[in-house]
Amino acid sequence: MNTQNPQSVPPVVSAWLSQLSDPKTWQQSWQTWPQWQSPAVGQLDVQSIQKQLGELGATLDPADVVRLQQDYADQFASLWQTAVNSQIPAVTDRRMSAPAWQSNPFFAFHAAAYQLNARFLTSMVDAVQSTDKVKQKLRFAMQQMIDALSPANFLATNPEAQQKIIDTHGESLTRGIAQLFADLQKGRVSQTDETAFEVGRDVATTAGSVVFENELFQLIQYAPLTKTVHARPLLIVPPCINKFYILDLQPQNSLVRYAVEQGNTVFLISWRNADASMETATWDQYVDDAVVNAIHVAQEISGQDKINALGFCVGGTILSCALAVLAARGEEPVASLTLLTAFLNFLDTGAIDVYIDDVQIGMREQMIGKSGLMSGRDFASAFSSLRPNDLLWNYVESNYLKGETPQAFDLLYWNADSTNLPGPMFCYYLRHMYLENALKDPGKLTIAGEKIDLYKLNMPAFIYASREDHIVPWASAYASTAILNAKKPANNRFVLGASGHIAGVINPPAKKKRSYWTNDKIGTDPEAWFAGAVEHPGSWWTEWSDFLAKHAGKQVAAPKKAGNAKYKAIEPAPGRYVKVRAE
Repeated sequence: MNTQNPQSVPPVVSAWLSQLSDPKTWQQSWQTWPQWQSPAVGQLDVQSIQKQLGELGATLDPADVVRLQQDYADQFASLWQTAVNSQIPAVTDRRMSAPAWQSNPFFAFHAAAYQLNARFLTSMVDAVQSTDKVKQKLRFAMQQMIDALSPANFLATNPEAQQKIIDTHGESLTRGIAQLFADLQKGRVSQTDETAFEVGRDVATTAGSVVFENELFQLIQYAPLTKTVHARPLLIVPPCINKFYILDLQPQNSLVRYAVEQGNTVFLISWRNADASMETATWDQYVDDAVVNAIHVAQEISGQDKINALGFCVGGTILSCALAVLAARGEEPVASLTLLTAFLNFLDTGAIDVYIDDVQIGMREQMIGKSGLMSGRDFASAFSSLRPNDLLWNYVESNYLKGETPQAFDLLYWNADSTNLPGPMFCYYLRHMYLENALKDPGKLTIAGEKIDLYKLNMPAFIYASREDHIVPWASAYASTAILNAKKPANNRFVLGASGHIAGVINPPAKKKRSYWTNDKIGTDPEAWFAGAVEHPGSWWTEWSDFLAKHAGKQVAAPKKAGNAKYKAIEPAPGRYVKVRAE
């Protein structure tokens, strides 16, 4: 772990890694686990708990504590009797479903006791009387601890890892320790074989040229793959929280390449990875100096007064702000708008809500609100904590305890390629949008000198959401249909895809995977919309391509070179901005 940046990994992981670097940990974990898996877990210091809850404005009824403790004692006694009778207790946790856990009474008991303690602690949180917000935070904190204490995370209590040491004559342990110390140097847990990829060689490979740049972004124009193209180009605004190449991973799963193959001239913003020179950059600059600027450059190079525009995640929020700024200035430069898993109405901010409150944002504002950087590693840690078993602990088990080398996976390589953000820009986004949900209110925000009113955006809109998205819950994305085209609701098309925030978006037609839902009757209730929706097998990309073609203008000869007399090619895609890593 990078000792210069102790916050580069989640605190629970940092503590785990620090302990694991001490050889005594193996012995200590063996001694500690029986304490975690004993009736003492059910005998909590109620007075101390009540005091801590009181500081949060929450309470716990003593009668509920007594009931839960009695239930716990009864269940533990039953579990103990099962063990005494040499019976194998039921284990339902998928992390401990392998035969090595189920066939050994000792390890099966540990797994079952862990499940019992996890249920008890979860029930204790459920019994707390508090506001929904406080209870959500309590559940989150408790789940972090429960996930971290899984017996699968420790060599002394993981029979699969122990058996692998025997089977490999110790090689798995040697590899695991080597990978552990390599990750300690990186300051993060490796999720993939990062040596298998290089930006511009293996990912972000669609051909094109950088035709414009400033201190915030580079603008890429991609080379045509068809003899003719639609007259109106497509401008893509990716999220600035991660690198743009999530939309251009490899040829077979690149949304950028797919759009080019469909006969679109594609422009794309490649955000600069913020450094010390950008510590005072604001949300207004990202809107005006970046997206508004990119729109105008795309118009000039294409010679079109209107273009099509797509925004993904926070890129969709920034793009919508830019269009509202231009509308206030009397400009309507967009023929159609596509939003992919993006917020305009932050009515439900999903799993991230545990980090959103006035106190936490206020602390962040004091630290970096006027000048500073939001670390990309802090972003990665926060997002990993939302799904710790999938994004942290399974790699701890496989990489360190079992000594398995992470497989090469382009999406996880992208996930590890973090980006920094300017503090003022990030804090504005958190307070005014996540906390106050002010963007949806006409005239409440002034951006780039203009009062923002998203209800004045009346271009045809394609709004996509992912059904299992924990970052942008699909009902919140659906709420955009009540804002855009307020006077012409028929101009909105809403499509719901299967899977999550990233996997739902990156679903190329050739893979013939997943499904999506459509319903032309858009009302105020998202559940009613879904109840009447039709499910289609495969990718939503084809639906979007048909939508885009309707607003892309006539066919013209494909441009022979990027840019024009004013905007000449600066360097080949993907450009140098995307190659800067936040180390």
